[in-house]
Amino acid sequence: MDKAFWHERWENNQIGFHQQETNSHLQRFWGKLELPAGCPVFVPLCGKSRDMLWLREQGHPVLGIEISPRAVTDFFTENGLQAEVTELRDGLQRWAFDDLEILCGDLFALQPDDVSRCRGIYDRASLIALPPAMRPDYAVKMNQLFAEPRPTLLVTMEYPQDQMKGPPFSVEETEVQRYYGERYQVQDILKLDILEENPRFRERGLSHLYERVYLLQP
Repeated sequence: MDKAFWHERWENNQIGFHQQETNSHLQRFWGKLELPAGCPVFVPLCGKSRDMLWLREQGHPVLGIEISPRAVTDFFTENGLQAEVTELRDGLQRWAFDDLEILCGDLFALQPDDVSRCRGIYDRASLIALPPAMRPDYAVKMNQLFAEPRPTLLVTMEYPQDQMKGPPFSVEETEVQRYYGERYQVQDILKLDILEENPRFRERGLSHLYERVYLLQP
């Protein structure tokens, strides 16, 4: 899976992964990170998620990274925000409105200085967006970006991978532990059966589908 795949998905509006409403797990569990009031947070592979608006409403400056220019443009347009756009480096653009920023470009082009001010991480759709071959590199990159581990709220999915071709991909708890267990205390805080409320996945052949929520604490 390369960059062209995601550009095509966004251009063709094949974005079934996008949620119109704020994620309920974010609202329920974000406070468990116990972050300082007003600290900036990082949202990798953010798309045009409205979760960023919710985080901002909680008083957090928000920094996202998204590879699709269409997603970034749509986020600011659909929410009536006039972004200031500046060119950075390595194909990165900075889109900013007040204390809400999205860097448009490849996450792997980020450097630690780009995200050093962020004290927490929210990952709802990053790990599960990547095929198995890419996930180890993603985890390594995230660990490299933050020399000191940052409290993280991680949302994943679990299902029989042989029953459906991702994305979203199935990520088992053992894999989460493998990527983050050395630097974090990985707490499994929710396992929720969501197949009944997502018939499109049943139509794709799934026999079960769980949403998992993890709290990663340094």
